[in-house]
Amino acid sequence: MDHPELSRSELHRYARHIALPEVGLEGQLRLKAGRVLCVGAGGLGSPLALYLAAAGVGTIGIVDFDDVDASNLQRQILHGTGDVGRHKLDSAADRLEDVNPHVEVVGHPQRLTSENALEILKGYDVVVDGTDNFPTRYLVNDACVLLGTPNVYGSVFRWEGQVSVFATKGGPCYRCLFREPPPPGLVPNCAEGGVLGVLPGIIGSMQAMETIKLLLGKGVGLAGRLLIFDALEMTWREIALRRNPECPVCSDSPTQTGLIDYELFCGVTRPGEGSLHSAEDFEELDAASVAALLASDTPPYLIDVREPWEWAVSSLAERGARLIPLAELGDRLGEVPKETPVVVYCRSGQRGQSAARQLVAGGYGPVSNLSGGLLSWAESVEPGLPVV
Repeated sequence: MDHPELSRSELHRYARHIALPEVGLEGQLRLKAGRVLCVGAGGLGSPLALYLAAAGVGTIGIVDFDDVDASNLQRQILHGTGDVGRHKLDSAADRLEDVNPHVEVVGHPQRLTSENALEILKGYDVVVDGTDNFPTRYLVNDACVLLGTPNVYGSVFRWEGQVSVFATKGGPCYRCLFREPPPPGLVPNCAEGGVLGVLPGIIGSMQAMETIKLLLGKGVGLAGRLLIFDALEMTWREIALRRNPECPVCSDSPTQTGLIDYELFCGVTRPGEGSLHSAEDFEELDAASVAALLASDTPPYLIDVREPWEWAVSSLAERGARLIPLAELGDRLGEVPKETPVVVYCRSGQRGQSAARQLVAGGYGPVSNLSGGLLSWAESVEPGLPVV
């Protein structure tokens, strides 16, 4: 027999949920009426979206503008080998439809920005942050605070993961924990520092759990608590958080009442948009300009500051690049000639900026950084160059 708002097929599908006293028919209907936005369809977004769909969350929005790459498949279980080259939203929609045809998947195929964030997030009951960069984390946090929408936070790096819930009524926000972002290049992202493939599965599943509890209105959530997971030691640590009465965003008297330029706030340069640093510091050069310099009669000294495993996949060695990982640069400055202009590059540009600052501080000059890193080189100069 059908329930007025759940079909016989749904009643059978969700039977193990409905058997739980904390869920029951009423709770399952809450899940069906729920609207959740997943920011990112990658490592964290994959298990998150899969479990939300399986649980019967009625509307799942996904923000992502990227295509599936073979290097994603080690951890992004929402996608398969046959999806390589497809837009992640198309791949995700097909997979989630197969998991649960009763769920509506809403795709937002664009980069989340200060101009569109409030419009995209508006109307969702919970926003789940599955990103891997600081500008978007601060953007998601601030937009959630402004909209009064809970923000289920997760992050992974190498063997460690973190999970919490921000922007609940009276609870702390991400800015209460990290008021200012770290200096650019200090904390590499997963592409640069690596991540154990199963780790996002653990943290993303925790985010799904917290999201479902929020929709049900049951249990004790992670608002006011940060869980830190060490996969190597197999330990969990808990840090108590409180709302910062002087938080610029969520305090009773906020000093920031709208969204800002988060790339500028985090000190990140967008590829092709020039430098955020003064002319007396170092110069940002686009890929075409670096290619022209390397082809000239007086090419610069070219330094690759990535890790050896990245260099093994692809490099500009044929154009004269030398590998000096960022962590080793301070001890190997003697290898760099002071009488020659220097150009540094990394994967996306941030580590290159840190290396350029070190070289300028060491008395080298002129120093330039390849804006956008090897990614921009592969896009405009050498299409097909694999960059991991």
